[in-house]
Amino acid sequence: MSAKKSGPAKKRVPAKKVASAKKGEEKAKRTSLFERASGAFGLDNLAPAAVPDKLEDEKAKKFAPRREPEKPSVPETPKRRASDWIGQPAAPGSAIAAPAPVATPEPEDPAVILSGEKRQIVRSLLREQGLIDPDGGASTLLEEFRIVKRQVLSAAKADGTPLSRRVLVCSPHTNEGKTFCALNLAMALAGERDMEVLLVDADFGKPSIMGKLGLEAGKGFMDVLADPATHVEDFVVGTNIPGLWILPAGKRTGRDSEYLASERTWTVLNRLTRGAPNRILVFDSPPTLAATPAAELAKHVGQALLVARADMSGRAALEDAIDLLSACPDIKLLLNDATFSPSGRKFGSYYGYEE
Repeated sequence: MSAKKSGPAKKRVPAKKVASAKKGEEKAKRTSLFERASGAFGLDNLAPAAVPDKLEDEKAKKFAPRREPEKPSVPETPKRRASDWIGQPAAPGSAIAAPAPVATPEPEDPAVILSGEKRQIVRSLLREQGLIDPDGGASTLLEEFRIVKRQVLSAAKADGTPLSRRVLVCSPHTNEGKTFCALNLAMALAGERDMEVLLVDADFGKPSIMGKLGLEAGKGFMDVLADPATHVEDFVVGTNIPGLWILPAGKRTGRDSEYLASERTWTVLNRLTRGAPNRILVFDSPPTLAATPAAELAKHVGQALLVARADMSGRAALEDAIDLLSACPDIKLLLNDATFSPSGRKFGSYYGYEE
């Protein structure tokens, strides 16, 4: 008889174990990667420490929040109108709040009216010095200073105060063109309709405004500051350029900064600008890093033009000058004697001028 060959006997697995194995696989599939890693590497024991429900007495005192002392309740005082206080004496120990100060409106009429004989300014003298000729029509120089003028007028209009209508023109050192810029700015501003421009020569050490205009110098700004009995309008010089007035520097005293720092300066300048919204004061001051009057004048103006000459004025000098003029709320840089323009613009060429 031939015996039948049979394979290895198959081991039977109970149905319960098969079902539990399938459930384990499904559970493993549902668990996240972090949960499986935790089970594989035995991280389940790393659990946070249990927090006791109640701390011991000593520890509870240590961590207990501090109690602020209770403030005694003050009964509210009924609000009273300002009219209720009129004619009634104040109770002893009581304080009555003063009413908030109301800004004094600027008077409609100017405190000072500029008048007097107008002196002749020769136009050819202006052209020889490269200054704006008010009768010469459009030019490159005039177009450049019209841009500067618009910036000054825009700032004055935005602020709307007498202080913003005072403009200081200065430079860090000498020979950087501050007087040249002050004269041309005054000429450009005088071209505005219904506007008065008072050009003040505040360079007491080396006054030059009157000489450049071909006018004789006399008493002026410093004489007014030194003598409280004088009136500033008596020293203002008129010109035959419509809208342009000049205040000479006056006699040098050797105490220029002390006079500028006095209360008299505020009185004089307020007298010139208060109530005159169409009047602008332009100051030609000494170099900022050479004399102290420029820093004192910066306290009395609302705008300052710091003239920087191309290829001459250094960055460190400009930064030092700005620090000294920091009392002025609005400081602008004015680049002078620039021969190169990155944009290639040439103002005035539209009108036929190629200066």
